[in-house]
Amino acid sequence: MITVAQIAEKLGFEAEGETGLQISGAAHPKAAGPDQLALAMDPKFTKLLKDSAAQAAMVPPGFDWQEAGLRAAIIVPRARFGLAGITRAFAIAPHAPEGIHPSAVVDPTAQIGQDVRIGALAVVGPRVRLGDRAVILPQATIGEDAVIAEDCLIHAGVRIGARVTIGARSIIQPGAVIGGDGFSFVTPEKGSVESVREGGAVAMGAENRVWARIYSLGSVEIGEDVEIGANCCIDRGTVVNTRIGHGSKLDNLVQVGHNVQIGENCLVCGQVGIAGSAEIGNRVVLGGQSGIADHVRIGDDCVALAMSGIAGDLAPRSVVMGAPAGPRKIMTGALIAVRRLPQLMRDVQELKKRFPLGGQGG
Repeated sequence: MITVAQIAEKLGFEAEGETGLQISGAAHPKAAGPDQLALAMDPKFTKLLKDSAAQAAMVPPGFDWQEAGLRAAIIVPRARFGLAGITRAFAIAPHAPEGIHPSAVVDPTAQIGQDVRIGALAVVGPRVRLGDRAVILPQATIGEDAVIAEDCLIHAGVRIGARVTIGARSIIQPGAVIGGDGFSFVTPEKGSVESVREGGAVAMGAENRVWARIYSLGSVEIGEDVEIGANCCIDRGTVVNTRIGHGSKLDNLVQVGHNVQIGENCLVCGQVGIAGSAEIGNRVVLGGQSGIADHVRIGDDCVALAMSGIAGDLAPRSVVMGAPAGPRKIMTGALIAVRRLPQLMRDVQELKKRFPLGGQGG
């Protein structure tokens, strides 16, 4: 149990009323019990508090919490930021018994820090370094020479390849694969792709008869406070390392190709695909199912709306949408125009009836 005052202090918000009330957890206003903190930071939820069993709530500035029958309140100026703080305070950590599970396979050359937890059937390869308080959950595998810094959480079934480095406090969600081979192949002679790029068509003799693998000699570097979603795939670099900067967050099912460089504090939503050697600046947001072509450079603070197809470089602070992606304002106008085409065609047909082509002039 924790008091209202302690919660407010931890989150950096102001508490009012009987701040010594004991709180066991947080809940939706409809479901909150007498010892739970009702989450009513958004004004649309405050109207539910009169019928709630909660005695304390998180509310927006200016709300009369006493009139709603509450005994205490925490004032939250920014609703979703408050939600981030309160969920962090009451987050349930994954079950990870202390020490190394008897069924785990840990190479004798691995360096294990203090208070590290390694779950059942996990595999830690040769010369791996695990920082203090790192948690490796069941059936995760960590390849040779990988470095996992302190306070990292590696969820069940994660595959971390050779020589991968992961910065402090990073979280890798279940099923992610970090450090697989890059998808890089070449034909002995110019193939169909090169032919199309040069001339716009597949030239005679440009058949792809044999694909030769370009092996991945690099690895993957992941910064501090990074989160990698479930079933993400991050390929290691061909010669240079694939890199993801401090604080960046990748949603589930994101594909990051070989040599890709992602800056700091980026947000990459589900099913985004980033092709090899693309460079993503700092604080970039890529909406779900967006696709980034190879060798494209995206400047700092760009925002790509969902399903954007980005085939060329973007200047900093660009906002784009569509496939191929273009400036949001222009592409929105184009979509509106496309929706008006049926009416335009009807108007044209009506005009043709009224003014037949080839008719006699007056």
